[in-house]
Amino acid sequence: MGFSAALSNKFRCWSFYVFACYRGTGGRARYVAEDWSEVQLDLPLSWRTRNYVGTIFGGSMYSAVDPIYMVMLIRRLGNNYVVWDKAASIQFKKPGRDTLHARFVVSDEELAAIRTALETQRSIDRTYLIELKDSSGAVCATVEKLIYIRKR
Repeated sequence: MGFSAALSNKFRCWSFYVFACYRGTGGRARYVAEDWSEVQLDLPLSWRTRNYVGTIFGGSMYSAVDPIYMVMLIRRLGNNYVVWDKAASIQFKKPGRDTLHARFVVSDEELAAIRTALETQRSIDRTYLIELKDSSGAVCATVEKLIYIRKR
């Protein structure tokens, strides 16, 4: 990644922290693709994410990943679409004892499927699964997000 690309990536990552509610999650965007097709984030174990028993607080896990797919879809689909979080669930698999990592992808094929579905339906719901993994690759939590999408 050249200097210009690295700087551009830093700006896109920084854009999440404009919102105080996201800054409070402890999540840190590490990479945001230029076209918003991929986002990678880290959630470190720190004083702001640590729970009573010394592992990453489940609320921090959820809140760090909560807005990502909605923001990605808004950015990728553009102003002609309405995108809202509709529902979510989280499953805790094991305690987060070090930095957790998550990767989000909205492919061109996914965008095409959304646009095609909205040609014949007023609105659609899409489900996305997020895995929060520790440094060894073990899944500590999975979050399922249900996103509502319609044309304006």
